[in-house]
Amino acid sequence: MRLEKGKFKDQVNGYVQGVLDGSIDTCDEIRQACERFDRMTEDPAFDVRTKDADFVIGIIELTFRHRQGETLEGKPLRGELFILEPWEKFIVYAILIFFKAGTKERVVKEAFIFIPRKNGKTLLIAALSYGLAMLERMSGAKVYVVAASLKQTMETFDSWKYNLTQSLYGSLREAKEDGWKVLDNNMEHSVGHDDLAGGSVSMNALASNPDAQDSFNANIIIADEVHAYKNAKQYQVLKDATNAYTNSLVIAISTGGDDPTGFCAQHANYCEKILNGTVRDDSMFVFMARAPQEKDGTIDFTNERVQRIANPNYGVTIRPEDIMRDALIALNDPQKRKEYIAKRLNRFVAAQKAWFDIEEFRHSNDEAGKKLGIDPAWPLERKLRHLIAKRANWYGGADLSKLGDLTAAALHAQIDGIDVSITHAWFPIVAAAKKADEDNIPLFGWAENGWLDMCNAKTNNHTEVVGWFQRMRRMGFKIVEVGHDRKFCREYFRGMKQASFKVVDQPQYHYKKSEGFRHIEKQAKNSLLYYLGSEAYEYCVQNVSAVEKTDDMIMYEKTQSNHRIDLFDADVFATIRMLEADDKVKTVEGWFG
Repeated sequence: MRLEKGKFKDQVNGYVQGVLDGSIDTCDEIRQACERFDRMTEDPAFDVRTKDADFVIGIIELTFRHRQGETLEGKPLRGELFILEPWEKFIVYAILIFFKAGTKERVVKEAFIFIPRKNGKTLLIAALSYGLAMLERMSGAKVYVVAASLKQTMETFDSWKYNLTQSLYGSLREAKEDGWKVLDNNMEHSVGHDDLAGGSVSMNALASNPDAQDSFNANIIIADEVHAYKNAKQYQVLKDATNAYTNSLVIAISTGGDDPTGFCAQHANYCEKILNGTVRDDSMFVFMARAPQEKDGTIDFTNERVQRIANPNYGVTIRPEDIMRDALIALNDPQKRKEYIAKRLNRFVAAQKAWFDIEEFRHSNDEAGKKLGIDPAWPLERKLRHLIAKRANWYGGADLSKLGDLTAAALHAQIDGIDVSITHAWFPIVAAAKKADEDNIPLFGWAENGWLDMCNAKTNNHTEVVGWFQRMRRMGFKIVEVGHDRKFCREYFRGMKQASFKVVDQPQYHYKKSEGFRHIEKQAKNSLLYYLGSEAYEYCVQNVSAVEKTDDMIMYEKTQSNHRIDLFDADVFATIRMLEADDKVKTVEGWFG
């Protein structure tokens, strides 16, 4: 179904249709966003009303002007009206036109706009926040644009101030005479009016400070450059500030970054699941423009088409020759490649010290899961039951923390040539909030998804790890043996023996761990590793740094001191047990022919 009403329906319909029929060449994620938009227009659970979207687009295009910049031909844009591109109008419509059937409540409460650098993001933020403030004036609009640094938000504030004092009015004096307040000092950067056509508006630009912002209220918040947010708390505080409003809206907008384990990357992964249908969340609108990746995780970044489909403003604010020149520089200068791929093509790039390409692991998990007959949408319990039915021999490993840190356990098996890793983690609840904040570890998300248990104490309890192995055995997993270095928590070693597990003493010699490491690496590269899609396992994999010795041995550690690799380490232990047990079987077969 296409939109049948709306001042800008033809442009929005044209964009959606062009994306879906291929006449607008773009990435899979934008195609999925358009398919989702189409489905929502047909869903009887939603009423489609374009009045609010038409107002916002109209007031932007009729009154909001460029403060700086040039066209690709070199024509100055200062003072020219800002005309939204079709993809930008699509975003406004997708956020504002859907209402819960029979109510005045909008469906979309959050949005994630993920676009590369130089696509007009800064001006879009300024114009959109301005238009939304005018729209919500009768509710006493409180709008905040929040970035990791004040310098970034000042770009938005300067656009507001310019439009007020140089566009809507002839000067700051005339604006103030008409009731506008403009505060621009060390304490505050805001524009507001207490009686604007029967309502009021307050537009504020500030740097993210979750402690200072823990008590403010707003109905519109734009979180800019969220790739620079250190943790989820910075975003959650902003969301909580909108709880008092029915039609509140939080828009996260960002480019890619170099921390694939950070908040923005995790948020992008969740939004990707919304687009591909793995998760349903109608309250979240997602627009992700990024370069396609090959199955092995590589990006053809010097390909003109790849550059074009990753950048919605290609040929508008992005000069094709400029982005290609930067690509060729990145090709010949590896130290600039990571920045180019992250900022110009919008793909998170792991730290240069990281050994693994997480996209290889994700691809392997998807492909191996299909071969095992597992639907990724199944809940964890059903996936486990499906694996139990395969009647494999399972081998265990554990990586126990000294006191109050991450503890991990793993089971590993080979089923029809596919390696399967089941991992679980524990963390003391007393230290969880602090560590999640300080070290940017999504512990509470892991707990919610079933990958981690919170220990109700200041330190981890080894009996809970023993209990997990016992539960897995009761479920039906045939656990042949478990590897453990007994110098780390002898109580756990004794507990496992008392629970009748065969525990094999497994010192952490690097030549032993190297074999397990290499086996996991090989299986992932061959798409023969399945790990149930565990976000916790992926987090640890991305934090592995390794050094290859002259004898082809691998010595590995974590990339940074505040990162964790414990689940991967536990899996290496389990993998070694499986490989050594397999060697014993082959030796016996050799003896008895």
